[in-house]
Amino acid sequence: QVQLVESGGGLVQPGGSLRLSCAASGFVFKLRPMNWYRQAPGKERELVATIDPYKRTKYPESVKGRFTISRDNDNNTVFLQMNDLKLDDTAVYYCIVRIDTDHWGQGTQVTVSS
Repeated sequence: QVQLVESGGGLVQPGGSLRLSCAASGFVFKLRPMNWYRQAPGKERELVATIDPYKRTKYPESVKGRFTISRDNDNNTVFLQMNDLKLDDTAVYYCIVRIDTDHWGQGTQVTVSS
């Protein structure tokens, strides 16, 4: 059974940083691309980072240069380092893996506010 457990969210001021973690189990982690998405109230779900099994990464323009995705295949964990956070980064952040269908964690709230 696929399980994804996110942690690391919180309240931060604009310009601050947070590091999110996602602990994965129930599948062969090192073989799967991993994704971070976010969803803010009233907005569509947005892909913010992807890392493939070879640790190649992709980001949308909205976070490029500020967010960094990484993975630890020995500990089945994917991270999202978020720097220079902006008000618009406020959202629930989800770790997602696609195995036949999209599997989500429970999400972790990130609130950027002064």
